[in-house]
Amino acid sequence: MANAAKSSTGVPPWETIEEIFDVKAPPSSSPIDGVVSSDVTIDPSRSLWFRLYVPTSAIATSDALPVVVYYHGGGFLIWSPDCKPYDDLCRRLARELSVIVVSVNYRLAPEHRCPTQYEDGLEALKFIDGTKIDGFPAKADIGKCFLAGDSAGGNLAHHVAVQAAELEFQELKIVGIILIQAFFGAEERSESELEFQWNPIISLEHMDWIWKQFLPEESSRDHPAVNVFGPKSKDISGLIFPAALVVTSGLDPLRDWSRRYCEWLMQSGKEAKLIEYPNVPHSFYAYPHVPEACMAIREMEKFMQNQLTK
Repeated sequence: MANAAKSSTGVPPWETIEEIFDVKAPPSSSPIDGVVSSDVTIDPSRSLWFRLYVPTSAIATSDALPVVVYYHGGGFLIWSPDCKPYDDLCRRLARELSVIVVSVNYRLAPEHRCPTQYEDGLEALKFIDGTKIDGFPAKADIGKCFLAGDSAGGNLAHHVAVQAAELEFQELKIVGIILIQAFFGAEERSESELEFQWNPIISLEHMDWIWKQFLPEESSRDHPAVNVFGPKSKDISGLIFPAALVVTSGLDPLRDWSRRYCEWLMQSGKEAKLIEYPNVPHSFYAYPHVPEACMAIREMEKFMQNQLTK
């Protein structure tokens, strides 16, 4: 089953993915693929830091560059910005989108349960807004800031955006969010969860276990951290919530939750666009040889350009 998934989609099975993500990549002050990177500490007591990516093309232009704050996936339990696939992905985003990327390292469950990750994600925004940061380019325009994340990071990006909408920043303004195969759910089982419950990359049993490690003890999957459109969730209709690009795929167990999330945003009076790639599974975006990964970046580029011209 795992081999079949790899040959048909270009994405390897879970065991191989874990091995790939275990490889660490250091920051580089010398350009790699046209991008330099550095690590910036926010709070060492919480291991809260981010990796900053600056495209060398920024040096040659007088134009201000948008900032993308990126939250990595991993079920809130594993991985970090210095995992090589995330280092490669954020470097690629910086280069191809001509943006400054801030890839946030947040505390992980089960040692640190919900809402710790949301607190760390928001703290990173406050830090960027109110701190003079060594290595942060003068051309970075935090008034044109996007939040982005994949899987659990997509969930995190949503919740940080909700909290940020209720705050006043000095200069930072979130103009869009990009959610890639965001990790949402509910006690109710979706059709895609049942259809792909034995998925070799992320199974239904695995997802249930992740939620138990992440949520406050004794919580159900209808907790608002999981079920953002459920009866316990926050009503965002009155918030100034940014436009959203929602990316999903046909072979992802989380597919239907992305569809429902997009519908919920529009029903709440918010701008949202859904992009769905029918033939790839969860985590396709991390593999540059997968054509849909390139297509997704082009969609991000179009979305960002649209928001920046408003």
